[in-house]
Formats: sequence, structure tokens, C-alpha cells
Amino acid sequence: MTDPHNHDHGHDHGHEHGPDHSPASGTADLAAGGGPILVEVTRGSVVESRHRGSALIVDRTGAVQGHWGDIARPVYARSAIKSLQAIPLIESGAFDAFGLGDEELALACSSHNGEPAHVERVAAWLAKIGLSESDLECGAHLPFHEDSAHALVCRHEHPSALHNNCSGKHTGFLTTAVHLGEKTKGYIRYTHPVQQRILGVLEQMTGCGLGAAPWAADGCSIPTIAIPLEGLAFAMAQIADPDDLPEKRRAAVLRIRKAWGTQPFMVAGTGRFDTEIMQACQGRVMTKVGAEGVFCAALPDYGLGVALKIEDGAERAANVAMAAILKRIGALDGADPEIAGRWLAPPIKTRFGVTVGAVRGAAGLAGEG
Repeated sequence: MTDPHNHDHGHDHGHEHGPDHSPASGTADLAAGGGPILVEVTRGSVVESRHRGSALIVDRTGAVQGHWGDIARPVYARSAIKSLQAIPLIESGAFDAFGLGDEELALACSSHNGEPAHVERVAAWLAKIGLSESDLECGAHLPFHEDSAHALVCRHEHPSALHNNCSGKHTGFLTTAVHLGEKTKGYIRYTHPVQQRILGVLEQMTGCGLGAAPWAADGCSIPTIAIPLEGLAFAMAQIADPDDLPEKRRAAVLRIRKAWGTQPFMVAGTGRFDTEIMQACQGRVMTKVGAEGVFCAALPDYGLGVALKIEDGAERAANVAMAAILKRIGALDGADPEIAGRWLAPPIKTRFGVTVGAVRGAAGLAGEG
């Protein structure tokens, strides 16, 4: 593992090789290789489908405590690292300057459902910094929460950027830009100071030099950087146990960790893995899902970080794999067994609601790594 404090901080790299500026010779295959089977889907007595992936558990020194598959391969972390992207919001002084609290900080780390409580809080936050929904550059989509989406349609209303699951994160970016007197328009661009600060934080927290790393536009239009899976787990371990971090970074991480762990509804919402597992574990575990089967977790009680990637990008498999790893570590001990069981082996049901199978962790994940 590279020393996280012994490389440049990602400012002004002067290159753009995203979707329209890719590196010189074609497209890199971040999904190359066949990882071990981590999750199985049963129907009756037959394993109908299998999901391959890679995963690891590390401590704050970077020592690997358990691993499956290729942990050195780069992956797009997508939304699984929003806690890292929120660090400049604290360190810049923007968070305190606008008198924000744990709910806003949790929203900065969230992929929320677009339920009324999420939308209203983001709108109020934007008003507090003198901006509005029109300043968000994340795009719009229907709420993830079905009842909220149905209610919107029944009112003959269109979804706005406030309903975007990333609107809290984007409002955090705008808050930092406003506080530092930077242009708010174009804050999603790789070369904007907002994104360059984040790139520096990602380098420091993952221990990886990312100046020449492949990147592309995430679903919400910000840059997503290809980072080795072991770097993501190392960053989560430093959130779990930040004692080796410089004091200013340590203080920021502790504030983010508190909001992340004590505001699980704001991080996701009704019926979501992150919210239910964090509630069931009563703040002992902080988890964050990302698109395309990426998942990260920080476990303060154990001083451990976890990162995983499901090769085919299936969220159903990522949820089960993360639950299985948390169980393996012991983090689900004492958690509500009904909630834990629901995520460890979600049932496969017919349209009539009859259970005919399950999504479950494969033997290799439940056994020795």
C-alpha cells in the first residue's frame, strides 16, 4: 500500500481523459478477469444464477484481514465514496460557516430515496447558501422510493434535480464553492477546484496516486476515478480508525462518521440496505452502496474498512455480499435478526408472494477468504 501522505494532492493535473478524452489506445477494461463466485441465486433446489466479484477487509495500516479475488484491480467507486467526497466540505470551513448540521452532512454522504424529507432538507440547504434547485448540475430522475414517485406522478409533477439521489452531495459541492468564492457553474468538471480538492482527498485517503488514473463521468455528471479496490478499503479503514491522520483531517472524518452513522435515513431511506443495516447495528457500522455493484463500509468498533465489487454490477449481489462480510467480521452480532436475515438471504418470490428461493452468499464468502 502506498504511503497516503507521500504523493501529490491531485491539484491542477492538467489532463482530461474522461468519456471524450480517453487515454491513448482505446478503452481500458476495468471488468477484466473472473473473480470468485461470491453470491448465488437459488430457485427450488437449483442454483439458478451466480455473481462473481472481489472484496477485501483491511485495517488502518493497510494490512489485509480477508480477501477474495483481485483486490488490486481499479474500479470506479461511484457513490460508495461519498463520505470521502464530503471531507472538503468540513475542512474548507464551509460547513460551519453556513451553520449546517448532521442531517445536511449525512445528505452530503447520501444516495437518498427522494422522499419528501430528503427533498425538503436539500431545498432548505440550498436556500441557506443563497442558491436553488436550478444551480444543481446532477440532473433529474424519479425518486427511488416508489410511493414518493407515484405521488409525484399523481400530482402531475415532473421530478427535479432535488429528487436526484445525489442532490445532497452536489449541494455540499456548491456550499464549498460559495464559501470559497469560486464559480458555481461547472462545479462538476474535472478541472474545477471543487473536483480537484476531492481528487487530492482521494489520493491521500486511498494511498494511491490518481493523477493519471482513468476517469469518466458518473451518473450525476461528476468525475468518477478508477481506484484499486484495496485503496478504497484502506480509505474506509482510515474513517473507521482515523488516529494516524493529521489532526484537521481526523476531526473532519470524525464529524462525517458521526453524521453518517447517526442519520441512516438521510443516507438512503425507506427499505434501503444502508439505512436498515445501520439502524439495526445502532451506529456500529457505516455502509455505502455505489452503482454497478460497488460497496464500501467503515467499522469503527473493529478499526476495519471493507470494499467490494460485483463483476456484473448487480446491486442484489452487492447487498448480500456486504451483509455476508459484515456477518463474518461479527458486526451483525446483536443486530435485529429479522433485518439482518432479510439482507443476508433476500427471498426470491413468485408474483403471488410465495418464496421459492433466495439470494445468498456463496460458500467461499462465508468460509475462509
